[in-house]
Amino acid sequence: MIQKKAPRQKSVLGRGLSALLADAPFSVEGAAVNPVQEIAIEQIQANPFQPRKDFDLTTLQELRDSIALHGLVQPLTVRKLAPSMYQLIAGERRLKAAKMAGLTHIPAYIRTADDQQMLEMALVENVQRENLNPIEIALSYQRLLTECQIKQETLGARVGKNRVTVNNYLRLLKLPPDIQVALRDHKISMGHARALINVATVDAQLRIFGSIIEEDLSVRDVEELVRNLSRDKPQKILRKKKAGTILGDTVQEFSTKLATCLGTQVKIHVGAKAKGEIKIAFASEEELNRILKVLAGD
Repeated sequence: MIQKKAPRQKSVLGRGLSALLADAPFSVEGAAVNPVQEIAIEQIQANPFQPRKDFDLTTLQELRDSIALHGLVQPLTVRKLAPSMYQLIAGERRLKAAKMAGLTHIPAYIRTADDQQMLEMALVENVQRENLNPIEIALSYQRLLTECQIKQETLGARVGKNRVTVNNYLRLLKLPPDIQVALRDHKISMGHARALINVATVDAQLRIFGSIIEEDLSVRDVEELVRNLSRDKPQKILRKKKAGTILGDTVQEFSTKLATCLGTQVKIHVGAKAKGEIKIAFASEEELNRILKVLAGD
């Protein structure tokens, strides 16, 4: 097998990942490294410790096109299991894209590592990626603490982040599951979540979370609402007011008049940017026809 000298590139990685992927010996005790080698893709097994399970197809296709044009710039990192068998440590997106591009061989750093070191390398490599959502990062930090037995006071240095940043991510895991899912799915921002962490009870957190979704509250709105709660002020939902928008008591008054006119229950919801909906209840086809006639002026 022909060995090639690894191309020297400007480092754009955090301290933790740079230590993992540098040409010098790996920083985790006992994990040795060999120079970059070309190995057959078919000889590489998937990483059973890969923290990330979902990969965006569009970005994979973009990476595939780049690899097809320029080749693989950043080598994978693998460990050797047998003379012609390797297990992926870091670079699953690159491996998937290389397969899509039709490559048969790929450059890789070959390391010697046990399962514990494999998990740590995969997690640290994972948290350095820019496209992770905050919950994925928080879960990776938590696994480094619990499964790799890294102390919290040294975790920041290991992943190239300051201690406050790491703690802010870990605190996200104390939020109710509904809020964590919304943060994962980009329905709320990290700023919203950090404000909600400071709310004392789960019920209050969920009430404010519901208002964020329904009223499209900004981070500043939520921070103000949380401050008001801490001062024992009424837990009133903040609404973005605009000229000509029906809000508050006016909405209730109008829904009551409309319900009286139609002879059925009416609910009016007004959200941000003067958008909303009117719900009119009916119990049968006959009642629906009656309501439609009233609305039509018959």
